Amino acid sequence: MLGYLFPGQGTVRVGMGAWLRRSPAARRRLEQVDAMLTRPISPLCARGPLDRLVATEHAQIAVTACNLAALAVLDEEGYEPAVVAGHSVGELSALHAAGVLDLAGTVRLVELRAGLMAGVDVRGGMRAVMGLPVERVEQLAEAASAPGEPVVVGLENAPGHVVVSGSPPALDRLAELAADADKIVALRVGNAFHSPLMAGAERAWAAAVEAAPMREPRVPVVPNVTGEPTTDLAVLRRALVAQLTGRVRWTRTMEAIAPTPSAGMRETALAPVSVVEVGDSKVLTGLARRTGVRCLSMTDPATLRRLAKAVAA
Repeated sequence: MLGYLFPGQGTVRVGMGAWLRRSPAARRRLEQVDAMLTRPISPLCARGPLDRLVATEHAQIAVTACNLAALAVLDEEGYEPAVVAGHSVGELSALHAAGVLDLAGTVRLVELRAGLMAGVDVRGGMRAVMGLPVERVEQLAEAASAPGEPVVVGLENAPGHVVVSGSPPALDRLAELAADADKIVALRVGNAFHSPLMAGAERAWAAAVEAAPMREPRVPVVPNVTGEPTTDLAVLRRALVAQLTGRVRWTRTMEAIAPTPSAGMRETALAPVSVVEVGDSKVLTGLARRTGVRCLSMTDPATLRRLAKAVAA
């Protein structure tokens, strides 16, 4: 049994996808994605410039293209997931891997999502808060918020790794209040994702998700907003809409996909032999390590060999 994890927007960099093009299957997939987009993304991935690549309207498409190419490599090798999850925009890649969205539908939705979120006319930002439990960060966010200037927990990435999202003044106030944090890092993102400030894009996104052709998943999907495996298509549609402004519960997601002794075994939990980060990234691999889960990254040339050994064992 394999768990597939698909990274999100924060993993983009100039040169991403280059190693994937060594695989004929991945190269074909990238070419297919380019042909389906309004404008091909591969040249921007290869050459940048970085400031354009990290822009929301490009970054979400770029990471999805690499996710889908890495998935094509695993498909060609004959691997199939037992459970899937995607971090933020990576959830669209996960839905494709589960058979919910076809390739064209996945590309269409990610291009729309990227454009809608980039077009939200509200200033916001995100900061990673290191070394504090999520309950403490929630208290700080509540104390730092003010009318018209919200800040919320946007992502629970791992124990001691929480990302807050909101208006710049509220983020500044939270940083001042969080004297007990190990470190606070401003993220290079275009806005306050996974926060109420994204509400301007929600209506159009909900309409697109509702209209998108989808099929029942072949395997369980763990949505960001619930952190619980499901094969209910109605639940997956609602969750895909809700995550635009809702919290990414990645810690809970990892507990569901690969429970550790400390996390316990919930009735809904699944326990694959190996967890693989499917994309051009090691970000989720690092977060998995924080939760005691061994994750293989497709950026490592040895991953396919190690994966074969793990599955055989």
